[in-house]
Amino acid sequence: MTDQPVSPYAGARVTAVVVTFNRLDLLRGLLERLESVPGLTEVLVVDNASTDGTGEWLAGLADRDPAGDRATVPVLGRTLATNGGGAQGFHDGLSWAVERGADLVWLMDDDGLPEPDCLRRLLAEPDLDFWGPLVVDEADPERLVFPIRLPGGTRVVHRLSEVRAAAVGDRIEGIVIPFNGVLVTRELVERIGLPRSEYFIWGDDHEYRLRAEAAGARIATVATAQVRHPAVGSLGTPMMFGRTTYNHSPSDLKHYCMARNNLLNLREYKGWPHALAFVAKTLWFYGFTRPSAHRLAMSLRAMADGLRGDFTGHRRYLSVTPSMEKP
Repeated sequence: MTDQPVSPYAGARVTAVVVTFNRLDLLRGLLERLESVPGLTEVLVVDNASTDGTGEWLAGLADRDPAGDRATVPVLGRTLATNGGGAQGFHDGLSWAVERGADLVWLMDDDGLPEPDCLRRLLAEPDLDFWGPLVVDEADPERLVFPIRLPGGTRVVHRLSEVRAAAVGDRIEGIVIPFNGVLVTRELVERIGLPRSEYFIWGDDHEYRLRAEAAGARIATVATAQVRHPAVGSLGTPMMFGRTTYNHSPSDLKHYCMARNNLLNLREYKGWPHALAFVAKTLWFYGFTRPSAHRLAMSLRAMADGLRGDFTGHRRYLSVTPSMEKP
């Protein structure tokens, strides 16, 4: 491994896009980190109509004195009129960055914290279009928050040591965890467009990766670059006697969006057999594994809404979303 990687992107305009919602304390900590990252041109913050004072705090950044005892990266904020979820935030943020002339856009949520050398290590990797770091548990940096399924098989790795052992030249080719500190080139954005804003949450990042993959984008995870992130618990609940898992969430909002958006992603990129298999898994899970007539009805309604092109159904669950749940 190279301790001091040299960037092939010298002189490139690199813009960080941060999407935030009702987590001002986390946002402040993230911006404090980003303001001192070498090679970063500016930071654009998209606030999803937060109600915790985030918008007012961002507006006040325009009045601060840029002079100081240390160089800082400029931060600009934009507050949306209504909460459009992470999908709208990344759609608008990526568009904003490209409009401002970014050559590379560094995408992230407000609850991740890149290591100080994360961007430097990402920029040291040439010939990529869509690439990012490992996302590790802030309380246990040897554990991955989002496990990685290694290309070419079914093996899923959960520990940093396993990724390092599988990496070739510090990279895992063909896989990336969006949008947690990933870099995307302007050329790729112009080629494949922006994230699907109508998805609200869940699956918008995965759809963008699938779209990039379908367009022949060069994708990778850089095993030496890291973002620290709070643990999210188990991402799969065992079902069918432990032979597979299901992405069960206690949040009705997250489940509705997952059922709707995942079905559409599978239909579009994997075909109807995979989409119908997902429907069958959902019926089994809420029929036998965790019986719930409420969840069965919600799942079928969400899937039907998606197939009809109706992306408004999630709004009925917004009023019961806890303030700290990422929308």
